Amino acid sequence: MARTRATDYDQKRLGILSQSARLFAQHGFTGTSITMIAEACGVSKALMYHYYNSKDDVLFDVLADHLKHLVALVEAAAATETDGRRRLVAICTALLDAYRGADAEHQVQISSLKLLPRAQQDILKELERRLVTIFSEAIAASLPAIAKQPDALKPLTMSLFGMLNWHYLWFRDGKGMTREAYALLAANLILAGAEDAVRAAGASATTSRATVPTKPAIAKKKAEKAR
Repeated sequence: MARTRATDYDQKRLGILSQSARLFAQHGFTGTSITMIAEACGVSKALMYHYYNSKDDVLFDVLADHLKHLVALVEAAAATETDGRRRLVAICTALLDAYRGADAEHQVQISSLKLLPRAQQDILKELERRLVTIFSEAIAASLPAIAKQPDALKPLTMSLFGMLNWHYLWFRDGKGMTREAYALLAANLILAGAEDAVRAAGASATTSRATVPTKPAIAKKKAEKAR
């Protein structure tokens, strides 16, 4: 007969995930044991196994819950704005707000997702791709000229994520710029400078190709020296 779940099962599960994220961020996934998690949660190791069969399953749920939360909030924010530029600001703001109080989960996502089995990684990476798509679509809607250049759209999208994702290393609530102000700053760095930046990058790439000798030219010079 299957064991009946306690009425507070979901609440305790979330508590386990919160403590696990903190420990994974502090000690690393490999440096954290099920025993450490159980002690931090004030439960027995045997009870831990009532919730999770393995440490991999704990990590997977930490990241799945975190990413599903991000996707839900960003999708909701995107749905509120039809104008691309306002949508980009809205989803940047929503993402940074969703990161509030989730520094541990965010850090674990960056450092430990790759340690999971491939099947679990694939599920989580699909959630990450959904986030990227939402931002990419907003940039494309804001900047039609960029939308026609897929080779530029992806680097721009990932550059914006870089600005937003690594803010946790230096940002402190209540000191200096607010999350909302930084979201606006990051969005407008893309909106105001993307076209000029892409144009300059394209010109630089063209110049670099022009100054590098082609293989036939190199071979010709070698042949001339051999004569």
